[in-house]
Amino acid sequence: MNRLLASTALALALGLPAVAQEYVPDPAATMGGGIVVTYKDDVATLDPAIGYDWQNWSMIKSLFDGLMDYAPGTTELRPGLADSYTISEDGLVYTFTLRSGVMFHNGREMTAEDVKYSLDRVTTPATLSPGAGFFASIAGFDAVASGETDSLSGVAVTGPLEVQITLARPDATFLHVMALNFASVVPREAVEAAGDDFGRQPVGTGAFSLADWTLGQSLTFVRNENYWREGLPYLDQITFEVGQEPIVALLRLQNGEVDVPGDGIPPAKFQEVMDDPAQAAQVVQGGQLHTGYLTMNVNLAPFDNVAVRQAVNMAINKDRIIQIINGRADPATQPLPDSMPGYTADYAGYAYDVEAARALMAEAGFADGVETELFVMNTDPNPRIAQAIQADLAEIGITANIQNLAQANVIEAGGAGTAPMIWSGGMAWIADFPDPANFYAPILGCAGAGDGGWNWSKYCREDLDAMAAAADAIVDPAMAEERLAAWSEIYMAVMEDAPWAPVFNELRYTMRSPRMGGADALYVDPVSIPVNYDYVYVTE
Repeated sequence: MNRLLASTALALALGLPAVAQEYVPDPAATMGGGIVVTYKDDVATLDPAIGYDWQNWSMIKSLFDGLMDYAPGTTELRPGLADSYTISEDGLVYTFTLRSGVMFHNGREMTAEDVKYSLDRVTTPATLSPGAGFFASIAGFDAVASGETDSLSGVAVTGPLEVQITLARPDATFLHVMALNFASVVPREAVEAAGDDFGRQPVGTGAFSLADWTLGQSLTFVRNENYWREGLPYLDQITFEVGQEPIVALLRLQNGEVDVPGDGIPPAKFQEVMDDPAQAAQVVQGGQLHTGYLTMNVNLAPFDNVAVRQAVNMAINKDRIIQIINGRADPATQPLPDSMPGYTADYAGYAYDVEAARALMAEAGFADGVETELFVMNTDPNPRIAQAIQADLAEIGITANIQNLAQANVIEAGGAGTAPMIWSGGMAWIADFPDPANFYAPILGCAGAGDGGWNWSKYCREDLDAMAAAADAIVDPAMAEERLAAWSEIYMAVMEDAPWAPVFNELRYTMRSPRMGGADALYVDPVSIPVNYDYVYVTE
């Protein structure tokens, strides 16, 4: 699978009640057995309200469920813990009827009260959830966020298995939000019993439960025998071994000791693996909703001049940078990846044109050059990419002094607005859900431009924010194309202002052992990285 199905994502971008057809189990699947997955770093948390990195995201998905979900290996929205739902004509009231008989790992049946508690918990400031803002359209969110109350007025239990959620404004992305890990349903008694350790003592309704966690060594997930999706999962056990260097993990896979190297194929070994037919046959390639980009702080000279920002876009040799990562990406022309609804297919972006870039620099008053700083995360291959960008900028008179820093320090500088330029590698945006809105508000909108925000260019246009709000208020299916056209217009305006230089859309490569079965799409699942554990199996 080289690309996600854009037509599928298009339908989902509207936030409409259309859902995927029921998943058909793999007739070749075998029950039982276990797999070993490796990671270099330990897992930070398994609390669905807290976890927000690519490593723990799919683990959490296997431990918990939300009201909505995605068909495995796709971006097709489908009901999860909700058996069905209705939406009012004005798009403000969502009524979810829950599945009956769904059991938490602690043996208690899930009810509508658990849904209410979980949404209140994730939005309460004391939880410190990085995903709280996703629920801002729910009525009463502002009162909870301000600490005025700890209960969302817009979430009401209307029956033992029925929840009614009222929005303060129409939100075309709302069903996607309810499919996020942050919307997972948790049992109050387990959270209160564990206190701050719930992230290490998780209790959910998912396909697996946590059996053991030895810090710094391993985590063991075991099959939930009472899982509400009949016949799933196929595996009896998953062992996540941590503290494994990617090179060592690859060697262990080659020796039959590892099934999935979670950190991927090491860059230094990628070509060797792909040139070996036997090893290449174990690699699954797929797209992802990702863009790697160079930010330019529009509040700092010389990037407060749009001509300079446009010149930077023209100066970067994207093809050469993609070679640094062994060709594992496609050139980017705009903030959205080409598999995302709202992508403008007929927009070619800024052409690589050094002479035109020099002319723009002269027009901006920098014919004699200018000096600045380029911040980058200090893990391979990002410093090498920064050096390539540095060389490209030197060709148009920009001397970029590289600041190689730990990820946390780069993020801090970006949030504080002290970094003139940042290469996003290692921190680049991967969509939380397949909708164009998710690429705007956090990283290009005015809200993200504040202190500590992820809008590192500090770009803020209130007129574009208003257009974005208007686009997301469109929930009428008859206006689907109008909504996507509005988002296209927003991103084209962004590109004219050029606060970023989009560089590439990275591809995914997941390696698996020969004994692993299941459709290729499960190994490049767009919402479960690296693997959708609930549906894969072993053949021996």
